Amino acid sequence: MARFQQSDSIKRLPEQFFAKLVNKIEPYYQAGFDMINLGQGNPDQPTPDHIIKTLQTSATNPVHHKYPPFRGHTFLKKAIADYYKREYDVELDPEKEVAILFGAKAGLVEVSQCLLNHGDTVLVPDPGYPDYESGIAIAGAKQYRMALKRENDFLPDYDSIPEEVLQKAKLMFLNYPNNPTAGIATSEFFEETVRLGEKTGCCIVHDFAYGSIGFDRKKPFSFLQTKGAKEVGVEMYTLSKTYNMAGWRVGFALGNEEVVEAINLIQDHYYCGMFGSIQEAAASALNGPQDCVHELTAIYEDRRNAFISKLKDNGWDVDYPKGSFFSWIPVPEGYTSEDYAELLIEKAHVIVAPGNGFGKTGEGFVRVGLNCEKHRLLEAADRMINVHSKHL
Repeated sequence: MARFQQSDSIKRLPEQFFAKLVNKIEPYYQAGFDMINLGQGNPDQPTPDHIIKTLQTSATNPVHHKYPPFRGHTFLKKAIADYYKREYDVELDPEKEVAILFGAKAGLVEVSQCLLNHGDTVLVPDPGYPDYESGIAIAGAKQYRMALKRENDFLPDYDSIPEEVLQKAKLMFLNYPNNPTAGIATSEFFEETVRLGEKTGCCIVHDFAYGSIGFDRKKPFSFLQTKGAKEVGVEMYTLSKTYNMAGWRVGFALGNEEVVEAINLIQDHYYCGMFGSIQEAAASALNGPQDCVHELTAIYEDRRNAFISKLKDNGWDVDYPKGSFFSWIPVPEGYTSEDYAELLIEKAHVIVAPGNGFGKTGEGFVRVGLNCEKHRLLEAADRMINVHSKHL
């Protein structure tokens, strides 16, 4: 029997963090335990009805049964530009500054292949979304990890990065509201980031996946709202979180014309275009009533308040998340992130994501998702508190 060797680029890929987590908890489900899964970022609410109805109606249109345009329908790109103008007062050229993505995750992997050569340096947040590393690994580039610390509101300290690293950096990933820390960026921080991009020539990629989820009446900033942002980088947005469309796989890369063209070009070779009816549904989401977005954010904020208040009332040193649908919880003294996550799985039947899975600086924390009904979150909090009283 022939043996086929994997390519070097495949061998460089890191272990898929969330697949590993799923494999770890599967035996507990098989054994019939009542598990509360707070370890993944999968929206639990349904896609709004008007978006679903658009898909259902559009799917009968024979125009969409043929290959769509490689780079997407003009009506969707215009809807994206209109959305950014309405929500952030950002002007976008639909044809030159918008690339339609098969989910933002695809774009975050593709951009490394578009801009990096073997041995290039990339600045990545630590802790950060694990799949940034995937595209970097495929390209054969090197990472420099920027520590996101609680005492600095989970923003990187650019002054701490050695000058020789800054001068070599070809690409930087940022993500606010942040996964996993739930921190948010300020307009001043984005201004500093643009200056850094102008000084070094490093391309800034801002992952705005949780852009619609800001708490305490504070709307998260888009990187593209910053003067000069389109000259130094792009922002990637997704409908997954804003409209509970995770399974639909619709995202966008927005901003710098050269980067957008590179992403469009690589996708010309990967895909034959997104199903037109999904594009119509995506346009319906962006152009339609936004009450569903505000209601969803209110649900997450209510869950956040209930869950964090319960922990704080029982003496936990934990901050209220500022955005996203995650909580970043310090682990008890004497435990590593993985030890504590395993303790909660075994004794509380509560699943959380160990912080070190997001990077070295994530050690000492676990990530808790707010992706289940409030009563289940409160039950999870009770179970966690009970474990503390019995085992710590």
